[in-house]
Amino acid sequence: MLVSFHNSILLSLCVLLLGVNFGAADCGCGAANREKAAEKYLERANSEPSTAEESHDDIKETIIHITPRSVRPQEEDLEATMSLIPGGDYTIGTNKAVFEADLESPEKKIHVDNFYLDKYEVSNEKFREFVDATGYKTEAEKFGDSFVFEGFLDDATKEENKDFRVVGAEWWYKIKGANWEHPEGEGSDLTGRENHPVIHVSWRDAVAYCKWRKMRLPTEAEWEVACRGGKKQRLFPWGDKLMPQDKHWLNIWQGEFPQGNSKEDGFMGTCPVDQFHQNSYDLFNIVGNVWEWTADLWNPEDVEKKPENRNRVKKGGSYLCHKSYCYRYRCAARSQNTEDSSAGNLGFRCARDASRE
Repeated sequence: MLVSFHNSILLSLCVLLLGVNFGAADCGCGAANREKAAEKYLERANSEPSTAEESHDDIKETIIHITPRSVRPQEEDLEATMSLIPGGDYTIGTNKAVFEADLESPEKKIHVDNFYLDKYEVSNEKFREFVDATGYKTEAEKFGDSFVFEGFLDDATKEENKDFRVVGAEWWYKIKGANWEHPEGEGSDLTGRENHPVIHVSWRDAVAYCKWRKMRLPTEAEWEVACRGGKKQRLFPWGDKLMPQDKHWLNIWQGEFPQGNSKEDGFMGTCPVDQFHQNSYDLFNIVGNVWEWTADLWNPEDVEKKPENRNRVKKGGSYLCHKSYCYRYRCAARSQNTEDSSAGNLGFRCARDASRE
């Protein structure tokens, strides 16, 4: 399943050895990819019995063609749970790219129809309803592991897993037993985090959940239009200033990364999905908190090059982002992960067509 990219690993190691500021080019936002893990992952996978119940092909088949039990969510009060985003002609992207490799530029003229978007990221509580109703298992559960940020691990766990870190983003550890229900691995749980965003969900997991709700993931264009909140070419959902009125408007990293988060916004990790109200479309945490999956392919050529596990666009940045190394909590910013990837800062929200009966 896991593929080793020798050239990229060697390049990353050279960068680190030379003492170059790695974050200036890439903060590792897309590094928690199963396909970009260190070679040691393969050794562990080959030397230890798998706890997965199905092969990778079975996982893909189950997720894409999910057949839920008869229990469906009740018809939602759209005004309470979703915002109607007005359709029209918009400009997305930017002509002042921060990360050229992210393909943020140039600006693009696009058109979207009216659509609904969740006001809140999907919470652990909401995701549990889906799991209880369908018996669904996430990819992280089936693979038996997921990526966890080092700040949530004790010294013993880090020592035990030091060979299972992401090259170039060594703050990500691949931890056995980490999944949406056990965010930091075995022994951790969701107590007190019921209203926090679900994490450790792959793109396919997000698709399955939205399908159960008779919805879908937003396109990248829809997501960015919603993020901008009707404002033209502003950095953030509320404007260009990070802290209007000297207040925190989002959950990101404060301090020196990857150690020393001062938690000035009140949070070390995720925050409740209704914590930061960010724009006139009544959206919360559209930037910061967790990265959010979108429906779009990162590269349309992936359909032919790697149809089994394509890269998908994610937007919004996360609680691990900071301007000094991961200035990706801007509306125009973007990154990517493979469809099967999961991590402790990756979640989603759902959309639906406004014209649907």
